[in-house]
Amino acid sequence: MAPEQVEPEPVSSSASGGASAFAPSDRGDLVAPLTLVMVRHGVTPMTLEHRFSGSGVVGPSLTPAGRVQVAKAADAVHQIGRRTWQDLPSVDRVVASPMTRTQETGAAIGRRVGAHVETDARLQEVDFGRWEGLTAQEIVARDGGALLQWRDGEVAPPGGESLAQVAVRVDGLVADLAAEHARLCVSDGDHGRSIALASHAVAIKSVVGLSLEAPERRWSRLWPSPASLTIVQLRVTTDGTVAERHLLCVGAPTS
Repeated sequence: MAPEQVEPEPVSSSASGGASAFAPSDRGDLVAPLTLVMVRHGVTPMTLEHRFSGSGVVGPSLTPAGRVQVAKAADAVHQIGRRTWQDLPSVDRVVASPMTRTQETGAAIGRRVGAHVETDARLQEVDFGRWEGLTAQEIVARDGGALLQWRDGEVAPPGGESLAQVAVRVDGLVADLAAEHARLCVSDGDHGRSIALASHAVAIKSVVGLSLEAPERRWSRLWPSPASLTIVQLRVTTDGTVAERHLLCVGAPTS
């Protein structure tokens, strides 16, 4: 018997609302830059099996190799502002997705930089819905061309999230971090800050895509490797508006 095909859910919202890469920079004086160091988690058993591992399941944990990867990534984060990227502030804050693999990644970074790990659900991976745990081949066998439509930003997986929905929630966190940074610059001294974000492939790609003002069908083709670094620097006005996004690197390997 042929597998039942489930109609993908059409996308009804766009990431453009509240997610512009360049807002007018004349709305206030610019404060010192805020740097976001995004770290993809290390490998898990699902990574090795090329299975879709989203936010529908909290696990899996990192493999032993994945733990080695994130230890190296944590060291690379610690070197920012010291031996590497010496023009950037050192990382002194860590925020992680609630998934097990990113909590483990964030913990490794936190130990290395001496920071408590905060958790924010907006950093979690895309919800793959009915596709959770499947390979690309299994999805195509079940739902035909829906996978390519999803990658082009046209639909959401059955019961899951579209790329635009991921971009909106992740950019909501970026906006909040920028606003908080502006308040601190005004109240506690105008100096740059760097924050490490332990997250996932699609969430990280969405930040890159918004920084480039690229459509989903373009940024979905990017692929940050496990335990790689993607760095974006934000220029923020005194009222907390993100005026500019400078993409410094994408998927820089750490091992």
